[in-house]
Amino acid sequence: MAYDERLEREAIQDVVTRLVARFTGTRSAEQVEAAVRTAYGRFTDSPVRDFIPVLVEHDSKELLRGGTA
Repeated sequence: MAYDERLEREAIQDVVTRLVARFTGTRSAEQVEAAVRTAYGRFTDSPVRDFIPVLVEHDSKELLRGGTA
């Protein structure tokens, strides 16, 4: 299957939505979005795109928990 940038962006937005719900009460939507942007930025040059949303979600959770993803 060919890489589809639109589908990747939609998957990343889904990550934001899930994490906003998960961290309600402890992190603002803006903080979640910033964590996702940071994590997503780490994969800009990755040639294999299939697992980027999963990796971004994992790293974002770590950032939001105060870890060093």
